[in-house]
Amino acid sequence: MPKHALRRVMTATVAAVGTLALGLTDATAHATPSLDYVALGDSYSAGSGVLPVDLTNLLCLRSTANYPHVIADTTGARLKDVTCGAAQTAHFTQAQYPGVAPQVDALTSGTDLVTLTIGGNDNSTFINAITACGSAGVLSGGKGSPCKDRHGTSFDDEIDANTYPALKNALRSVRAKAPNARVAALGYPWITPASADPSCFAKLPIAAGDVPYLRTIQAHLNAVVERAAEETGVTYVDFSQVSEGHDACEAVGTRWIEPLLFGHSLVPVHPNALGERRMAEHTMKVLGLS
Repeated sequence: MPKHALRRVMTATVAAVGTLALGLTDATAHATPSLDYVALGDSYSAGSGVLPVDLTNLLCLRSTANYPHVIADTTGARLKDVTCGAAQTAHFTQAQYPGVAPQVDALTSGTDLVTLTIGGNDNSTFINAITACGSAGVLSGGKGSPCKDRHGTSFDDEIDANTYPALKNALRSVRAKAPNARVAALGYPWITPASADPSCFAKLPIAAGDVPYLRTIQAHLNAVVERAAEETGVTYVDFSQVSEGHDACEAVGTRWIEPLLFGHSLVPVHPNALGERRMAEHTMKVLGLS
């Protein structure tokens, strides 16, 4: 090839490489920035009981494999995780422990995404219902509905009178601190099956008639979370269908929630690693992030 022709080829090649590099630089400069993501909520958000534990705050028993971390790892979002085990709606605006700031303090006008699971600890609904029905189930040998017979509508009454207005106030506080963010309130995946499973009594000692009673209480709680979300412009993430068949009575590898006894988690009646991952996946699907 003549020298002048070779020179033209080399010049064209250098120009093409330069244009490609410039194009890549320009594309990078105009790439969609990652989301500023803040995770709020209680132990279901924190992944309490799931290893590994976040050693930066042992009081909150927060996992680095909780659903906020799965969402952030999948989407590339910049995560600030202030979830905390045992949190109530009040702890969105009040300190839960000395040195643990109110959760909404993590929010700013620049926050793009907020997720939360909250409400189950208000009035100690979950722990009181599980403890009361578990004790009654053991004493009754699993027969009848001793928990329902004793407590009737008391758990539901507290949810309506106290949890619902507290949820609305908590969600309003989130909207006020992060007015430009997309906010998602997650429901709680099913803890119990729809009806009693005799083979599950050793793991979840709830009397046969109280299994649907507990499920109705959980459904009521989820319903008020959904109602409060709708009334405050928050997206509700419903797990009533996708978590069916993944309750605490199911086998390892199928269940999302660990049973009260003989489970494989540090914290019983809470999501395991699979549950946290599935909660993340469904939330991303609802929000269009996957």
